[in-house]
Amino acid sequence: MSEHPAFDTIVIGAGPTGLACGIELKRRDIDTLILDKGCVVNSLYNYPTHMTFFTTPELLEIGDIPMTSLNEKPTRTEALKYYRRVADHYRLRVHQYETVNRIGGCDGAFSISTTDRLGLEHLYAAKKIVIATGYYDVPNLLGVPGEELSKVIHYYREPHPYYDHDVIVVGAKNSAAIAALELYWTGARVTLVHRGPGIHHHVKYWIKPNIENRIKNGEIQGYFGSRVTRIHPDRVELETPAGPLALRNDFVFAMTGYSPDLKFLNAAGITLEPDTLRPRTDPATLESERKGVFLAGVIVAGMHTNEIFIENGRFHGRQIAQAIHAQLDRK
Repeated sequence: MSEHPAFDTIVIGAGPTGLACGIELKRRDIDTLILDKGCVVNSLYNYPTHMTFFTTPELLEIGDIPMTSLNEKPTRTEALKYYRRVADHYRLRVHQYETVNRIGGCDGAFSISTTDRLGLEHLYAAKKIVIATGYYDVPNLLGVPGEELSKVIHYYREPHPYYDHDVIVVGAKNSAAIAALELYWTGARVTLVHRGPGIHHHVKYWIKPNIENRIKNGEIQGYFGSRVTRIHPDRVELETPAGPLALRNDFVFAMTGYSPDLKFLNAAGITLEPDTLRPRTDPATLESERKGVFLAGVIVAGMHTNEIFIENGRFHGRQIAQAIHAQLDRK
């Protein structure tokens, strides 16, 4: 195991919020390392290849670096380029593809054990910890037999490989609607399955009528009030209001959302509210009940992941950096 010099702070997660924390800590001369089990802004990398954000460029900005876009709303590719540029500009120390296994020790003397992409183990020491792991790494599973098959996909990227195939999209929110439409436009035979009564009312206003019209016209088959009960290599079984149904199938896109990594938070000693699974934090500092461990970004909201986005989570960095600076300055 490789041991490294001690840091003032280690940030776990190199998404937009984690990078914002790193920037604010560096501005206060707090020696910081950022660790991520994937690449920089790994969650954005896993977004659909041709995705366009619903928000405007200035609401994605961190570190007072302007974000430019060819159109009113930025694309995934533009966002990836922007956050790489920000990381370079501030010369942030980021270790990519390094998984945090354990957080030991206590406030002022934490120990963090990790494993890198080569399988090598590392041990770091830090006075403070910031956890900004997001929620996109843990898909909500269907919990049905056959879900482990390679044909079941939880991260939709692009439609081309599914041309002339029978595909099922599970879900009825934005990600499911976008996947279903793009797959249909590319020549896949698409069926949408959702346990609710229709397309979710939160679907973007320019997408909702489009997907509803495709279903109404029979171009996309829609089964509402329905659920997948079993997945086979060549077919999928459904339970529908009209009774059981088996459909020929090549691929299943389970667009059922994502959750924070609660196992990691529990292992890190973070106390969660039983009803909402919100971590208990000081609202002024975002310090958790485990002294010296701060939380940033969407994980602060627990299971209510629609409350915190890049647009507001990016401000957690300043809030946390101020608190850490004050605590370190007193020692």
